Amino acid sequence: MHCELIIPALLSSALPAAAKARHPALELLLARGRRVSTESQTLEQWLHAAFEQPGEALAAGALSLAASGASPGEAWWVRADPVHLRLMRDRAIVAPAEALEVAADEAGALVEALNRHFSGVAEFVSLDARRWVARVEPGTGASQGPALYSAGHGVTTARGEEAQRSALLTEIQMLLHAHPVNEAREARGEPALNSVWLWGGGQAPASAHGAWRSVAAADPSALGLAQLAGMRRFDAPPSAETWLGWLPQDGRHLAVLDALRAPAVLEQQAEYEQGVEALERLWFAPLLRALREQRIGMLTVRAPDAEPGAAFETIRGDLRRFWRRPRAIAHYA
Repeated sequence: MHCELIIPALLSSALPAAAKARHPALELLLARGRRVSTESQTLEQWLHAAFEQPGEALAAGALSLAASGASPGEAWWVRADPVHLRLMRDRAIVAPAEALEVAADEAGALVEALNRHFSGVAEFVSLDARRWVARVEPGTGASQGPALYSAGHGVTTARGEEAQRSALLTEIQMLLHAHPVNEAREARGEPALNSVWLWGGGQAPASAHGAWRSVAAADPSALGLAQLAGMRRFDAPPSAETWLGWLPQDGRHLAVLDALRAPAVLEQQAEYEQGVEALERLWFAPLLRALREQRIGMLTVRAPDAEPGAAFETIRGDLRRFWRRPRAIAHYA
């Protein structure tokens, strides 16, 4: 069995300075494994290429809706995730949903208000509190990435993207600003959900192809691709041991572990170290043990957004290369 992990931000150049803590299992896998350099990519770009998708960008909206069990049909769907925009004189600071506390009833009330207001023009669906999709005009959000890539940075209030300049988005912001949910959030001192981030637009692809028998992920786009490709799909497991218990004894299997790219983790050294330590304890150490015990035949660890992108492929025999001494993970970034 070949187990494969893709972990955005694990070795990203955007991360804070090298972590002080050491991570023995991860360091051993990076040191003894065979490194393959690739083009640096975001998770969405990697999924787009790995599943042989058409067009220039991943149709995350349609794929996310399909993963929920609904049919996107032939309409143009876009991810319309709630965000907080802190307006400045000529730009806005973006706080994506991943950095906000959003209750399910808040999301439900805001989506209901949007659908009531835009009836016949657009349709909004809350997949969960932080992930929304919308059926909109073709072309909307076709080339924009998730809001978390702009987290904490200033963006002009009139970006070059058609979606960001549209009257639709302006009207959405006006409606959300005056909604009782946001009035209550502001009264509690919480950031208002005063806009949506339109990205991943497109029609549902006709097919998907990949090398895996199964995909485990929290990301609905990845699950939508797995469904389209006829692979088994699992919600993100809490640990490698749980994941291995779900899998057959052969084939190639993918797990998408994307917690490190959350904005709060990227911006704070302590939270990054805690995130890597959790991966060490729950994923790298158990998988290294499984490799030694020959419960798995190969382990691949992918860091797609490193500079350049990197994949570390390790089989049991590689662990005997004692002359390749483990080093802190910053060495591999």
